Amino acid sequence: MAGSVMLPSVSICMALCVFIFFALSLKPLEARQTFGMLSGKPRPRTAAGGICASSVHIYGYKCEEHDVVTQDGYILNMQRIPEGRTGAARTGNGGKRQPVLIQHGILVDGMSWLLNPADQNLPLILADQGFDVWMGNTRGTRFSRRHKNLDPSERAFWNWTWDELVSYDLPAMFDHIHSLTGQKIHYLGHSLGTLIGFASFSEKGLVDKVRSAAMLSPIAYLSHMTTVIGDIAARSFIAEATSIIGLAEFNPKSGIVGGFIKAICLKAGVDCYDLISVITGKNCCLNASTIDLFLANEPQSTSTKNMIHLSQTVRDKELRKYNYGSSDRNIQHYGQAVPPGYNISAIPHDLPLFFSYGGLDRLADVKDVEFLLDQFKFHDVNKMSVQFVKDYAHADFIMGVTAKDVVYNQVATFFKRLA
Repeated sequence: MAGSVMLPSVSICMALCVFIFFALSLKPLEARQTFGMLSGKPRPRTAAGGICASSVHIYGYKCEEHDVVTQDGYILNMQRIPEGRTGAARTGNGGKRQPVLIQHGILVDGMSWLLNPADQNLPLILADQGFDVWMGNTRGTRFSRRHKNLDPSERAFWNWTWDELVSYDLPAMFDHIHSLTGQKIHYLGHSLGTLIGFASFSEKGLVDKVRSAAMLSPIAYLSHMTTVIGDIAARSFIAEATSIIGLAEFNPKSGIVGGFIKAICLKAGVDCYDLISVITGKNCCLNASTIDLFLANEPQSTSTKNMIHLSQTVRDKELRKYNYGSSDRNIQHYGQAVPPGYNISAIPHDLPLFFSYGGLDRLADVKDVEFLLDQFKFHDVNKMSVQFVKDYAHADFIMGVTAKDVVYNQVATFFKRLA
């Protein structure tokens, strides 16, 4: 991780701001004893017994827990909702249900899609509309903290970035779904889930198994990301960089990381009561009970190396594999002095794509999304749909109480057109 010392302020700011969004709530820090536990209030339901048991079966849906092993030995947990509550609706060829893989963003897991009532949760909505729904949980999250040979207490367990999510996690999930269904797969990602999708499809290793892709709050370029506390956060991160990057696991619930974020908030001179809005933009459609449930279950761990790679992505204003910080080390890993790039424009021009982004999103900023969309200027216009939601910010796409009518029904319609 020698390359970490080379990160400029804007790069570190990006990684930190993504982290702060998922680590903090609408409540004052002083009123919280630990992340994910609201002081003086009953703890909302958690996924201690698994996501199916806590968040799917309770609504009357069938749900299966699946384990998938990646080529580099990580054991990933997945959930499958094979049909809707009535079991009647179907889509696809010959009455078969088309599989959909839903992929979460950074520092959360699959439960982040299941925090509202059943009729507002994307996986259940798609199941009711006739799809065979799968949810992925990337390495490092609570049910994917397993490996054939390594333990999460070992530094080697955390020696990965989103490159490995592209090279190993998504292929393992796709192969598992394809082997059981025999069908191509609709892919849906949010935030980091979109980034690894773009990178994967540009490498063309999964294009023979993907039917279409829907990208919500698409993240690939973040040079226009705006936050109120960005500069102060970046300077503070630099001052504390040595202690932070000394941890292989980036755990938002740890004393070191949590204490650091609290210090940032106190230094910033910003009203931390509404820090989600400060970081993500003004989310129009979240309710307090959803936020409480979110905090009882999130954030999840990732690797510190992954956070550094995300920072590099912002600094370079392009998508490249992890930079090891010197020409010699990059040559050792890649056979070249500069890490190889991901060429988004290499995504097959006939792959059906759906984009949805928000006008108030400070992470997936409008200018950055427009730059991303420009990478698809040669894409088949009949294979690409773009939705702009003026009042939405980053979290509205996964937790918004209006998301069903505003976004999810449009996603389902997009998928059904390809039946």
